[in-house]
Formats: sequence, C-alpha cells, structure tokens
Amino acid sequence: MSAWLLQSLATWGLPLLFATTFASCLALPVPSSLLMLAAGAFVASGDLPVSGVVLAALTGAIAGDQLGYWLGRLGHARLGGRGGKNAGKAWRGARAILQKRGAMGVFLSRWLFSPLGPYVNVAAGALAMAPLRFTLWAVLGEIVWVAAYVALGVGFASNITLAAELAQDTTGLFSAGILAAALGAWLYRRVPRMMRRRGH
Repeated sequence: MSAWLLQSLATWGLPLLFATTFASCLALPVPSSLLMLAAGAFVASGDLPVSGVVLAALTGAIAGDQLGYWLGRLGHARLGGRGGKNAGKAWRGARAILQKRGAMGVFLSRWLFSPLGPYVNVAAGALAMAPLRFTLWAVLGEIVWVAAYVALGVGFASNITLAAELAQDTTGLFSAGILAAALGAWLYRRVPRMMRRRGH
C-alpha cells in the first residue's frame, strides 16, 4: 500500500472512507477495499473508532448503491453498449445475475461478485426491482463486504503492507472471502426467518 494512501487516511479519516466507498459503488476506480484494510489497522492501533469506520464505509456504500439504482430507475444511466467492451460485458453480467438470482444477485454482487456491483445497481433500477427489496439486500451485502475487509485489516494490523499485498492476491481474496462467506451465510439464514416471523 502506498504511503500516500496511508497518509490520506490519517489526514482525512472517516470522510475519505465514506467518499471512497461511495465512489466505488459508482464504478469509479478507487481503492476502497485497500482503504478499508488500512482503516481496520487504524482501528487496531486505536487511531480510529471501529464504529466510525464501519459507519463511514457502510453509509458511503449504501449511498452509492442508491444513486446507481435510481439512475437506472429513472432511465438516466444506460450502460449497455456504452463505455467500451468491458462496460458492456459488465452490464450483461449484471442483467444475467439479476435475472437468474433476483434479489440474491444484489446481495452476492456486494461482496462475492463485487466488480459487478455498480452495474447491478443500475440494472436493478432499470429492471424496476422494488426499491425496498433492492435496499434490503444491498445493505445486507454491504455489511458483509465492509465487515470482512475491516476485520482483515484489524487482523493484519501489525503489518499493513502485507495485508495490502495479500488483499491483491489469491490468498488475501480467499481470506476475505472466508470472512465474507461466513457472515453472508449467517445473514442468508437469519433474514428470511425474521421476515417470515414479521409476516405472521
């Protein structure tokens, strides 16, 4: 991880974390996952509060998701066939995951298929997924994403450079994936049960 990134987080703290996760959910090329790792390390050292880090990252991600969704809903964002070959491919992948998995596709695209996340936001709006349904599963997915990377940062606080390197290779992604999968599985089991209880 560059010294610039660490210095920026030390200087701007939680507002920078909010802005970065917000921008990442709009498909802007920002190092949101690396910044959450660094924030986790700052939590471990006592320089940032864990509640503030989680809240900043989560609210930024949720706000970005909502903006993407409503752009798609209102018809002001059309990614199919625009933005080059990669954007077109991502747009088709987003539509496919929504058509195959529905709201669960929204949930999985926050952390398991995160490169598709911004495109899924727009596709969900364009396909007129119910706002409440989209928001519920998007928030649950963002909880998994934020918790996994902040926890990984806390765990590797003694060597943040190693944490950054691991996060960019297969081992790091696997480690984050284990954390994310465990939390995701718990939410997947709990949320439908809570919703059924409320329905009764």
